[in-house]
Amino acid sequence: MTDIIKLLPDSVANQIAAGEVIQRPASVVKELTENAVDADATEISVVIRDAGRTLVQVIDNGTGMSETDARLAFERHATSKISTADDLFTIITKGFRGEALASIAAVSMTELRTRREEDEAGTLVEINNSRVTRQEPCSCAVGSVFSVRSLFYNVPARRKFLKSDTTEFRHIITEFQRVALAHPRIRFNLTHNDQEIYRLPSGNHRQRIVGLFGKHYNQNLVTVETATTIVSVTGFAGKPENARRSAGEQFFFVNNRYIRHPYLHRAVMEAYQGLLPQDTVPAYFIYMTADPASIDVNIHPTKTEIKFEDERSVWQIMLASIREALGRFNVVPSLDFGPEGAVEIPVITGSTPPPSPPHIEVDHTFNPFEGTEYNRPETKWKWDADHNPPRDWESLFTITARSSEQGSGAQAGSEENGERKGRGQSQSEDGNTAQRRFFQVKNRYIMCPVISGIMMIDQRRAHERVLYERYLASLGDGPRPAQVSLFPVETELNPGEMAILEEIADQLRLLGFGIKKGKGNNVTITGHPADTRNTSPLTMLEAIISEYRHTLNDPSIGARERVALSMARASAIQYGTPLTHTEMEELFDMLFACSMPNYSPTGKTVMNIITLEELDRRFS
Repeated sequence: MTDIIKLLPDSVANQIAAGEVIQRPASVVKELTENAVDADATEISVVIRDAGRTLVQVIDNGTGMSETDARLAFERHATSKISTADDLFTIITKGFRGEALASIAAVSMTELRTRREEDEAGTLVEINNSRVTRQEPCSCAVGSVFSVRSLFYNVPARRKFLKSDTTEFRHIITEFQRVALAHPRIRFNLTHNDQEIYRLPSGNHRQRIVGLFGKHYNQNLVTVETATTIVSVTGFAGKPENARRSAGEQFFFVNNRYIRHPYLHRAVMEAYQGLLPQDTVPAYFIYMTADPASIDVNIHPTKTEIKFEDERSVWQIMLASIREALGRFNVVPSLDFGPEGAVEIPVITGSTPPPSPPHIEVDHTFNPFEGTEYNRPETKWKWDADHNPPRDWESLFTITARSSEQGSGAQAGSEENGERKGRGQSQSEDGNTAQRRFFQVKNRYIMCPVISGIMMIDQRRAHERVLYERYLASLGDGPRPAQVSLFPVETELNPGEMAILEEIADQLRLLGFGIKKGKGNNVTITGHPADTRNTSPLTMLEAIISEYRHTLNDPSIGARERVALSMARASAIQYGTPLTHTEMEELFDMLFACSMPNYSPTGKTVMNIITLEELDRRFS
């Protein structure tokens, strides 16, 4: 029998590795821009065509490469960042694995033009499917120009699973924002199909945030600044009143490296506890600086996940930093009047000896009553006027009994009147009379007695289910009635929001929105759905974009369902909204006319029944 184990060719191995590193055109933008940052570039330009399918070009004015380095850079695990295993614990650069360029060249047609300042001529390298097709001197500016064309042309299955151009370009904007936020001193430009999207000059972090997300962010941020021996925390946190319903502008950076960290995100949310509206997330831009030896960045090929040596202490520092920032700017009350006299609390690690308990001297013979009047035998407790009960205390029971009799009589009278009014009315199947009874609990739940007990309905989830099925039907049947605005509303969106709006513009028109695109990222809302008169069209549009972005990571939801879900969640009544009896009854009827009344569009329970047996057990 012949041997069956064999070594894969380099081209196949590179394509397999590309599956982890290069997932979509946005991955190419991330890797190439990070390489430009590591090359000490002061200006980086990103040129995109057809959302990266046709071209991804990154131009920088960094140090450039020699002829030998330009050829060797495309080999697997070729890197200038580390040389020994110990270097993994002192990494301060973006890339270090040496997989990015090899993975990109394996699934595209890649061209590199690069020159160092001391060289008279540059170097041109062309690679096609991991094979070098041309290498020769060329004329170019100092720095590097990477041009990646026809991404995934040799892997049709990967190319087939790319999303629409608007979706892929939105991912490119996300990666571009992460790199640009981490390095405000570098000038960044982004162009898509010959249209300039971003032109970001050099500045500080606040200026970079405003340049990326809009001028309104300048008034919506509070400064975070904390320095400890474990980690230094700086950056900005959004004010609670500007929190959005879905995640969007939440960024963590460690040593200028963007990371995802759900554990630290919970610390931020804990700091906002009691300040945020229901189901909202604040914006934050947090920059942490830590000793490279205390973190591990070599976890995932995309390098967006890291581990801290002492995550619990970092969690506490993050929580205290956000709370202190909110308190300092009068967002919440703060008892910290200044850093004077602050004590650096040491952190207990595994090598720290356990503290010894303090010694406390106790006098077991001490009698607290000795020598006082309460310890004397002749002291007696006597009732005075304050301790005596009222003399007419018997009247309390008389009044109560009289009130009970009057209440019983009134109830009996009302029952007689109800019997006379409703004589001949038959009781409904669920145990209610023709006039069903509803009441609210905390303006959140609708209670209704049924034959088996008491039904509890979550009013917001019920309304979401009703609106979701209504909007979903509208997207298939034709446009819904629209209300033309007497005074159109104009707003400016950031490029990420604009990409989402262009993606769902046709569906929004079917739902009744009238939207006109203006100059740049300005849009004008000329109309809105006729059944949402009490909601601001601008607020609704912003909520729809936020909700749509929140559902993009769920592959089980189609584009049409995603728009209907976003519209339903943006338009549903909020918790705390009082409802009249007629409104509760109408919501009840519409809910049970739905195809799936038991669950909200996101799969959460809408109703629950407290049975009579459960009620009996509570009083047993």
